[in-house]
Amino acid sequence: MSIEKAGYIFEIKLDTGVNVNRCYQCGKCSAGCAINENMDYPPSVVMRMLQTNNVENYNRILRSESIWMCVSCQNCLTRCPMQIDIPRLMDNLREKALKKNIVNKKAGKIISFHRAFLDSIKYTGRLYEIGLIVGYKLRTFNLLQDLTVAPGMFLKGKLPLIPEIIKDKKRLASVFSKAKQNSRK
Repeated sequence: MSIEKAGYIFEIKLDTGVNVNRCYQCGKCSAGCAINENMDYPPSVVMRMLQTNNVENYNRILRSESIWMCVSCQNCLTRCPMQIDIPRLMDNLREKALKKNIVNKKAGKIISFHRAFLDSIKYTGRLYEIGLIVGYKLRTFNLLQDLTVAPGMFLKGKLPLIPEIIKDKKRLASVFSKAKQNSRK
């Protein structure tokens, strides 16, 4: 069913189980959000814009910085009297923005970090800090920034040279394969 026929609210509920119409705009999500002041649209405004079921508002949200700034701390969910899972919603909106290729330009470094983080997990099964740092620096073309910090961290044992790799790599590959299949739906 297309967005034009049923509205994106239906699609969001189908994808996430989140019913945006349950929000009655108490504002507790925005009041408790640690990064609210840095967002172009705080969580309560994102919810209200989605409730309008207006495609222009939906596209504004997908182009916004807000969906990329959410760190999924779940403070908004904890404070919400209706238990609306805004972090899950924000994650879904990020996926939609990537699929539609209408990502906010300021989100580039955030996306680079997400991809470097997932690549580190994908290849080792655990977070490998050096792999994360190198992956992020290569993606952002910022190779020399923070270079002076590395020796101190290495000497303190914070940056192991050899990654710890999980034994069941097939199971890990299966998880990533299922996630990829689900993201195509």
